Amino acid sequence: MKGDIRKLEWIAVGLAGMAILGLLAIVVLPREAPEPPPPPAPPRPILQAVGPKLTSNQTSQPLSLYGENLVPGLRLVLGAPLSREVPLTVVDARHAYARLPADLTLPAGTFQTDVQLSLAASTDPRPTGSARLTVVNDAAFPDLTAMALSPDGRTLFVASPPTDTVFALDVESGRVEAMAVGDGPSALATWKDAGGRPWLGVAHQWSGGLWLYALDAPERKARVVPTPTGVWGLTVDAAQGVAFVAEHVHDKVHALSLEDGREKWAREVDPNPREMVLRNQLLMVGSLQTGQVVLLDNTNGRDLGPVVPGPGVPIIGGPTEPFSAQVMGGKAPRGMVVSDRLNRLFMSSLGPNVGPNAQRMEVSANSGVAVLNLDRNEVVRHRGFGAGVTEGLALDDRAGLLYAADVGLGQVRVLDAKALVKSDAAAREAVLQTLPVPPPEGTPYIRPAEDLGTKGRAGLELHSGPRSLALSPDGRSLYVLNRFTGTVAVVDVSEARQGRARVVRQWPVTDLRPREQRRLGQVLYFTDVGRTGMSCDACHIEGHTGGVFFEKTRPMRIYRSTTALGSRDTPPYFTPASTRSLKETAETVGGRNRYHNPDPLPSEVEALALYTSLLPTPPNPYRGADGAPLETVTMPDGKTGHPAKGLALFEGKARCAACHPAPLFTLDQDPATRGQYLDVGTPIALELRPEFQQLVKGAAPPSLVGTWDVWPLLTSATMGYAVQGDRLVAAARFPLRMLLDYSGPEHGNAQALTPEERDDLLAYLLTL
Repeated sequence: MKGDIRKLEWIAVGLAGMAILGLLAIVVLPREAPEPPPPPAPPRPILQAVGPKLTSNQTSQPLSLYGENLVPGLRLVLGAPLSREVPLTVVDARHAYARLPADLTLPAGTFQTDVQLSLAASTDPRPTGSARLTVVNDAAFPDLTAMALSPDGRTLFVASPPTDTVFALDVESGRVEAMAVGDGPSALATWKDAGGRPWLGVAHQWSGGLWLYALDAPERKARVVPTPTGVWGLTVDAAQGVAFVAEHVHDKVHALSLEDGREKWAREVDPNPREMVLRNQLLMVGSLQTGQVVLLDNTNGRDLGPVVPGPGVPIIGGPTEPFSAQVMGGKAPRGMVVSDRLNRLFMSSLGPNVGPNAQRMEVSANSGVAVLNLDRNEVVRHRGFGAGVTEGLALDDRAGLLYAADVGLGQVRVLDAKALVKSDAAAREAVLQTLPVPPPEGTPYIRPAEDLGTKGRAGLELHSGPRSLALSPDGRSLYVLNRFTGTVAVVDVSEARQGRARVVRQWPVTDLRPREQRRLGQVLYFTDVGRTGMSCDACHIEGHTGGVFFEKTRPMRIYRSTTALGSRDTPPYFTPASTRSLKETAETVGGRNRYHNPDPLPSEVEALALYTSLLPTPPNPYRGADGAPLETVTMPDGKTGHPAKGLALFEGKARCAACHPAPLFTLDQDPATRGQYLDVGTPIALELRPEFQQLVKGAAPPSLVGTWDVWPLLTSATMGYAVQGDRLVAAARFPLRMLLDYSGPEHGNAQALTPEERDDLLAYLLTL
């Protein structure tokens, strides 16, 4: 029995061993390795925001794109109705840039269109996210802003910057020829060269070229002289063969040879130069920001000093006449002409800038004409009209007559130039005639006709918008460019000294009526319905900045005039905030500007809000052809910086993004963070008669988009202006540098940055 059991045990052991051997055999048998798991997919690129959110099809525009997981090779998709793709330059996982082409065409009746932006890749359809961009149809919105008369007096040339057109108008027949020119024609000049040949010069805002047309050639074909971008002003010295252009990118005047474009000299001037006049060896340059006229030696650019009204300048007529002693500076020169016979410069503006005063007189707009003595660098007097906005000037030096266009009231004033120069008493009687320029039949009105021309209000002529003037060689005809109706009025001025100038005809240049609601908004923006001397444009020139002023009711203090460009997306408005939308602003400010005589109708509010909402930030000149910031930026003070390094500082060490986050670089871009008023230790006021100012700490962080062209900075205007005695002076032409040098721990602590880091940060700020 035991043997049987032992036998069975051996059998079990053998079977177990065989099983183990079998298992081992199974383990060691060769077989194919399993498939490795696929690598994780890279994270999807996500588009989150675009800046700016409002742009224009007037010219090529750079865009900044913000997102996550951005990679090279992506393209930017423009949705309907544009339906196209543009290259995208990706600099890191969160930042990319693009440039919109200049040929984005929209139907003529379309004011704006919202375009959905998205990302696309050549191999991966997964990119996600989107952003909305509003494109303003400026390319279909003719706007007549400049005019020049050919030397023979037969042809008027009229520039429309948004449509890249110069119209040639035959003054006898009214025949119009549309000339396609460069990108954004901004200034015109005509002259005869040393050989007697007639020329037309067309300077451009965006394309950076002076187009020269020989007017006696059988066909109009331009020769192009290179210029800097951003040109707003042009005048020509025919004897020297030199063109002088004023540009606002670096705020310089450049003297260029008409023969080969060679730059003879360049000189820094006050911010945003535009108006320029030549007389002998003297070049006079007006600044839209400081209200000064800078005098330059036109042979070498030497600065001969500024001319600006100061305390005590005589003001003859208008509401500011009793406040001569409180004048703190000037306001933008809007037109300038020089008299050889009288040895004086005439300048149109809103008058000397009245500062803090015991009477709390806060509205210092007093449109009129000033007389400047260039030998003594002084403003002799300002003849105020008390209403309207005086723009273009024309002088008949032989007859001693000065003509002044009032875009705010739709009138042309005829003045005795000799009386303006002679004395204060004579200047008071210098207005010989005020001539209304009626709008053509069929012109749409801002409100019922019976509401205008009564109770002290402006008349129906305000719909014309006289902007620029030209006088025929014989002095018998005055040509008036009407911005709002697209016409040129022909005025017989043969009996102007007797007060009998008369409009004899109006030639249509281009049809503006298909853009009716936006055009009515433009009329409301620029005109002075209540004859108070105030308009939107009085403080925000062409939608942009306009120096400083003492007003705003409560708190009453010196403020800088902020830009309205691109403001649609950054409510609320004013400091402290008083309006929460452009529509509310149009209703509140529109009524106040008129002293509620009358209050604006709902249709007026809609039209004005629409016009203002379509004012985009101009394209940044510190961007490259692909829309990305330049690798190295040369700043207005000559120093250089690297925007890529500045971006890292902006979002990191300098702590700028906490109050100025992308894409619009202000807390007011987001409803959740709007209306914050912060005290970051920056100066709260210009210390000019502070006893008459109500000083309140704190301000909303402004948008930094377009800061490259803003002067001065801060609500208080203390970054740019300074107080000297009893007046304001321009202390810095590059206020961003001044701001960084001042900023302490509460404002990013830029003082803790190295000089090289400050340059890099400034370079980045200029590209926003």
